[in-house]
Amino acid sequence: MNFLLDLLQGAGLATANGIRPFLPALLAGLLASANVGLDFDDTSFAFLEHPIFLGVLLGAAIGAIAGRKAFETDRGAVALGVVGVLLGVLLAAGSLDDRSSTWWPALPVGVLCAALGFLVSRSLLTRVRGRLDAEAVGTLPYFVEVVAAAIAGLSVLFPPLALVALGLLIRLQLGARRREGEKYAGLRILR
Repeated sequence: MNFLLDLLQGAGLATANGIRPFLPALLAGLLASANVGLDFDDTSFAFLEHPIFLGVLLGAAIGAIAGRKAFETDRGAVALGVVGVLLGVLLAAGSLDDRSSTWWPALPVGVLCAALGFLVSRSLLTRVRGRLDAEAVGTLPYFVEVVAAAIAGLSVLFPPLALVALGLLIRLQLGARRREGEKYAGLRILR
């Protein structure tokens, strides 16, 4: 049972890092350094809670928020997504290595969850930006950071909530595809 809970915790952390990479990883590292729900000490992933690594994450989070325009381009978003997947995989593996000597099952789970988080959030943000006014678009990155950090924190404290986050992401993606197919359905009637 602990193995499943640790795997779910890792899945939630990976999902959050796929959405936004730095703040969820920083929160997980801070919680691990305080031994709240996680502890990377005496694992292969102890660096995830080291103060230098946490300082780098803090600087990267501030830089990503301050330079958010650069990450709205395709290249910037993909770069952020790759970093999110890498951090997500590391945190998922570290979560499993915390209480189990077998951490490799977290690798595919981390990749899948982080990639899902990135793809769905990127798609959602692209659709939403077109519907919002300029002021609301400016606050959108802060909202996404808070949501990602909340998913990470809740997944650490109550790992089954990772299933809820994954379910919501899947529902968002399926709903977007359904609406995309219906978008031009009325135009066919006019022919």
